[in-house]
Amino acid sequence: MKDFSRLIMTFVILLLVSQQLFSQKLRIATYNIRVDVEADAKKGDGWEQRCPKICDIIKLHDFEIFGLQEAKSHQLKGVLSLLPGYSAIGVARDDGKERGEYSPIVYKNERFRLLDNGTFWLAPDPSKPALGWDAACIRICTWGKFKDKESGFVFWMFNTHMDHIGVVARIEGARLIINKIKEITGSSENVLISGDFNVDQKSDVYEFFKNAWNLKDSYEITPFRLAWTGTMNNFDPDMISESRIDHIFVGPGFKVLRYGILTDSYRTIISEEARNQPNFPKEMMFRKSVVRFPSDHYPVMIEVSTER
Repeated sequence: MKDFSRLIMTFVILLLVSQQLFSQKLRIATYNIRVDVEADAKKGDGWEQRCPKICDIIKLHDFEIFGLQEAKSHQLKGVLSLLPGYSAIGVARDDGKERGEYSPIVYKNERFRLLDNGTFWLAPDPSKPALGWDAACIRICTWGKFKDKESGFVFWMFNTHMDHIGVVARIEGARLIINKIKEITGSSENVLISGDFNVDQKSDVYEFFKNAWNLKDSYEITPFRLAWTGTMNNFDPDMISESRIDHIFVGPGFKVLRYGILTDSYRTIISEEARNQPNFPKEMMFRKSVVRFPSDHYPVMIEVSTER
């Protein structure tokens, strides 16, 4: 009887330990969901059909906290309406309220407690909406301080979308982001930055983020990587690139376990005529379709451990 009691106690202890270890793993992502434009809808890539697919990907891969880019107010609301149990932080870039694109951070309420948050502009005066340097668009960075309810781990996440034209704006914006991270976090090691940086792994801005402080590109330090292509597809399944412009940089507080550029696609039926195919069972029927992507960017997901 004593041996049985010891066995039960050992099992309970192992179960508690395993739950604690599980709670120290987080799934983090960045996803440029493509702004809602009429020209896309005319080509079959409209927001109304893409939004449910984006949310299905988030659910399938179980993103726990993630940054979005190019999300207008109605798009962010649409995503949240299909993701019960998630909340978002951030403001629109053009007026600090709801006009223009957001760079929000979306997170699971059950997993995280929001401790603090804010948004700053990538401009000489980061406190208010303004074009920065030679930028073509107003650009922002949204940040949040979170506590993992399961493990008690506290961390900061920053999410941004840097300019696609302004060379000076990107480097000055990068300097500003790093300075703001140090200011806001007190130079904590528990920091990560996600976003569409509009520069790939060969650029000076990319090197700056790696060398200006103690950040690492999650792509480079993971023991397992799924990255068969770069992070953009232009809605074309036949395009491939080595360039990664969507990145997740992590501080020493995170150990990257897995990295993936997720290329999930869906189909649009273009012919209702169903046919069977040679060498397949007769009951199997096939119709013609077009391969489509939920966005012109692929989401990037990482799994990290916060165990030190």
